Amino acid sequence: MTFVTKLRFQSGNRYELESEVSDLKSMLERKGAECKGPHADPPERITVPQYKSLQPGDAFSAWDYTVYSRQLEIHGNDHIAREVGHMDFPESLHVEIEVEQQKPAGHLQK
Repeated sequence: MTFVTKLRFQSGNRYELESEVSDLKSMLERKGAECKGPHADPPERITVPQYKSLQPGDAFSAWDYTVYSRQLEIHGNDHIAREVGHMDFPESLHVEIEVEQQKPAGHLQK
């Protein structure tokens, strides 16, 4: 059975995100891992209201920021995927890792 490791990166700092993801992709390719991506989602614009006190009423102008995201998939190469799962990434990056088990076509479940 093959494992697919899906990595999702999010950050408000687009340049740091691009740098980290491209460095990771280069490392995966050097180690011979089959890698798909990075795939980019459209930037997400977030607006957060800011209040001057805990009581409703006075408010500062809303805080706006953009979140950028990229996705990578590692097919097979469980040892490399495990290594990536233990890597330290900058605090400005949010990293989600999902592991999915794929069965070959025609495989019967018991």
